[in-house]
Amino acid sequence: MHTSQIPQSSGGVHKLCHQPTANFEQYYSPYHVVNNNSSDTSSSGTQLSYQTQNEKFFTLDSLPDAGYVSYDSPPAVSVSSNWSPFSPQCSQSYISDQHHSSDNTYGSPLSGCSVINDGNELKHVLREMANNLLGPGSDIDEDSSCSFNGEVSKPSKWNRVLEIAPSLDMKELLLACAEAISDVEVTARDAQMNVLGQKVSDADVTARDVLINVLEQKVSVSGEPMQRLSAYMLEGLKARIYSSGSTIYKMLKCKEPTGSELISYMQVLYHICPYYRFAYTSANVVIEEAMRNESRIHIIDFQIAQGSQWVFLMQNLAHWPGGPPSVHITGVDDSQSAHARGGGLHLVGERLAKAAESCGVPFEFHAAAISGCEVQLENLQIRHGEALAVNFPYVLHHMPDESVTTANHRDRLLRLVKSLSPKIVTLVEQESNTNTSAFLPRFRETLDYYTAMFESIDAGRPGDDKQRINAEAHCVARDIVNIIACEGADRVERHEVFGKWSMRLAMAGFTPCPLSPSVGEAINGVLKEFSPNYRIAENKGALYLGWKNRALATASAWR
Repeated sequence: MHTSQIPQSSGGVHKLCHQPTANFEQYYSPYHVVNNNSSDTSSSGTQLSYQTQNEKFFTLDSLPDAGYVSYDSPPAVSVSSNWSPFSPQCSQSYISDQHHSSDNTYGSPLSGCSVINDGNELKHVLREMANNLLGPGSDIDEDSSCSFNGEVSKPSKWNRVLEIAPSLDMKELLLACAEAISDVEVTARDAQMNVLGQKVSDADVTARDVLINVLEQKVSVSGEPMQRLSAYMLEGLKARIYSSGSTIYKMLKCKEPTGSELISYMQVLYHICPYYRFAYTSANVVIEEAMRNESRIHIIDFQIAQGSQWVFLMQNLAHWPGGPPSVHITGVDDSQSAHARGGGLHLVGERLAKAAESCGVPFEFHAAAISGCEVQLENLQIRHGEALAVNFPYVLHHMPDESVTTANHRDRLLRLVKSLSPKIVTLVEQESNTNTSAFLPRFRETLDYYTAMFESIDAGRPGDDKQRINAEAHCVARDIVNIIACEGADRVERHEVFGKWSMRLAMAGFTPCPLSPSVGEAINGVLKEFSPNYRIAENKGALYLGWKNRALATASAWR
C-alpha cells in the first residue's frame, strides 16, 4: 500500500497485488493469511450474510465496474503447517485476553484441527461424498492420495460425484474439482512418459468440466466470504487448465488499475484489516528497542513502498532523551511498486526527508530501485559506525529458493544480510505452506488460508461494498491465481511457515531475538480498532496474529 496516502497512525502490511518487491503498507496483500479449514458458511460474531437467492452472480469475467475511495528452507526437511498457536489442541499463551473468546472456534466440521496439511481433510471430504453416494459401507482406499479408489472405478466415482454435485457446498465442489484436474494432469504426465496403457480419462475431463460449470452458477464476488473466495479459486483452476496462469496473474481479466486506483484499493484493506499495521508496528518496536543507545542508525527496508512506517519511527526517535540519532534509510523497491506509487523512490526520499525535518531528526535516504533478487552488497551503502537494522516485511516469500533456481536468492539474500553483522533483523511473513507443495495439497492449503482472510475482511466491509470488491479483485485475486495456476519461476507466491523460516535463518547464521512484552502491547493497541476475533499469541519466539483460531501471520526478530 502506498504509505503517503495512509493516515498517521502506527501500522502496515503486504505487497502490491502481485509484485515481488512491493512495499509495506501499500503493497502488502493482507491476503497472506494462514491455512484455514472453514465451511462455506459465514462464521459467527461479526460475520454477516449479504447475498439473496436471486442476486446476480459474478466471476472475474463479469466483474462490475466499481468505484473506489481515496484516503488522506531447505525443502528436504519437512515442517508441517498442521499446527496453530490458536488451536484448542495446542498449548498457547494469549497475550490479549480481550481478544480471546472460547466461542471463537474456527474450522471445518469435517476436521477438529485448525490447520490441515497432510491430505486428511480432502480425503475426509471425498469419503463423506462417497458415503453419500455408495453408502457407509463403501471401501475407500486409505492409502490413496486424496481420492476415492478401492472398489470404485474412476468413471463410477465421478459419475456418482456428478449426480450430487448440485447439492454440494462450494468447498466440497472446489476440492472435488481440484482432484479431477489433478487426475487429468497426472494421467497426461504418465502418458507423456510412455507409461503403458495410460491415457487421459474422458470421465476425469467430463467431471472437471461439469464441476466447473456447477461452481460458476454459485460463485459471486459480491456475496458471502466463501462465494467470493470461490470466484477467485475458480479463476485459478480455469487458468491452470488453459495454462494461462502467468498471463492472468499479470493482467487478471480486469482492467489494470491506475497507480492512484491501486493505492486506494490497498488503503481500503489498510483500514479494514490489521495485517499491514501488525507488520510495521511490530518491526518499529523491535528496531527502536534494539537501537536505544545508538547515535547513528542505518535501516535497510527490502520493501519500502511509501515509507510511512519510518515516519512513525522517526516521530518516536525525536523524543529520545539526549536527542534523536541520525537516521540513514536504504529503500529497496522495483518498478512495479513505482507504478502504484506514481513515481520513483525519490518521492519516498523527499517525503521522509520532510518528515524527519519536522521532527528534528538528522536524515539521509538511499534509493535501491531493484528487485530484492538483484540486491548485492554494493547496492546497500553500508558505512562503518552505523548500527544496522534490516526489515523484511512480507517480502522474502517472493524470493525464489533452491526449488526454483540454483541461484537460490532466498538463502543468498539471508547470507548477504548476515555478512553485514546487523544489530537486528525483523521478519514478518504469512503463516502458510505453499512453497514446494504439489498442486493438490497447495490448493487445499490456499483454500483454508484464504477462507480465514475473506472472513476477516468481511468483518470490516459488507460483501457488496464496491471498494472492497475492487480491493479483493486487484490485490488478492492475483495471489490466489498465481498460487493455484502457476508453476516454476512463474509462481512467485511461495509462502513458508515460521518453522521453515527459522531453519533458513539458522542455516544463514542468525539466532532468534526474544520479543519484549512491548511488542505484544503495541499490537494489542492496534487490534482494539478491529474485530475481537483477531487474536495474538507468542510461541517459540514469534508473535502470531490470528483470526479466531487460525494463524495469519508471524513477526520475529533475529541477529
